[in-house]
Amino acid sequence: MTLTPPNPTYALDPLILRHWGSLSHLCPRFLYEYASSYSQAPLPVLLGSTTTFLSMVSTCCISRAPTACFLKEKLERKTLSLLTLTSNRICSRFSAYGKDKVSFSYLASLAQKVPTASFEDLLPLAEDAAEVSSQCCDSVAEDCMQKKLMEHTAKVCTTLSARDGRFTDCCKGKNLMENHFCILAMPPAPAPKLPEASEPTNKELFLFELARRHPSLPDAVLAKLYDSSGKLRGECCSSKDPSACLDSKRKRIEAELLPFLERANQLCGQYNKLPFLEFKKRLRESLTRTQPQASPAQLEQLLEQRASFASTCCLPDAPPLLCASKVSSELGEVCKEESCLLG
Repeated sequence: MTLTPPNPTYALDPLILRHWGSLSHLCPRFLYEYASSYSQAPLPVLLGSTTTFLSMVSTCCISRAPTACFLKEKLERKTLSLLTLTSNRICSRFSAYGKDKVSFSYLASLAQKVPTASFEDLLPLAEDAAEVSSQCCDSVAEDCMQKKLMEHTAKVCTTLSARDGRFTDCCKGKNLMENHFCILAMPPAPAPKLPEASEPTNKELFLFELARRHPSLPDAVLAKLYDSSGKLRGECCSSKDPSACLDSKRKRIEAELLPFLERANQLCGQYNKLPFLEFKKRLRESLTRTQPQASPAQLEQLLEQRASFASTCCLPDAPPLLCASKVSSELGEVCKEESCLLG
């Protein structure tokens, strides 16, 4: 059973106190539950958050005004709570992706939030974010994550505040952790009118251009393209005629890629804009139009499959490994019976 912190309104109820027992019993139980909920957060962050929570409980449970005490203490814990939540998300992605792919993921996310920024402006910020993950996710230094994350946030604010009013708003506060959380939660910008992209010279630049032109594409789709492009490059570079190999595979990828990208971009764009019931209604109408041969049971299955993908993978904190599996499944349907280069 999940252990829930005591409700401050009833903190002095004898039944509540009996349920939780003494602080000596509460400490390991709470740490176990907290570590289970934030399993990828760095150990020093978990210990710091646990220590301040137990201190709050021990102070407020004997207070004459427990409700006011808990509210005051919770406000004082806000920065540490945000650090725990944010570092768990950052380190979950780092664990699943590794340093290079995390750098790309962050680059794509920034490109979707401020598509008018240049590749040269965003790449150093993405590399810096990956460096924070690399240095601090497994570190036992007490203040590594908080210190490095605040330094990184200051760099993001300095670079991007002048380019986008939403970054200006997020960066106004004096609390850099709150500013960072605001940036993380920022939705993608509307698709801008951009000049035609020149022929990309590397996969990072190619995927950067793709991300900023398709702001609703979820991270899992872009991550799949990142993996596939690296795999294809490796195959062609070891072939007898790398140029011919790349040209041939590029044409096949475009045929596979375009319908899937448009569908994923539209699906996540609608999911993030509409109330869920309205989203499902429009999705049902779209499937009915595009799948006229499908039976009612098949349509219902497709509807639930697409809705499940959207509700899981169109979110900023989507689970990377689960969504990678869902993307592979969706790509398999796009390719039908043929061999899929992106599958």
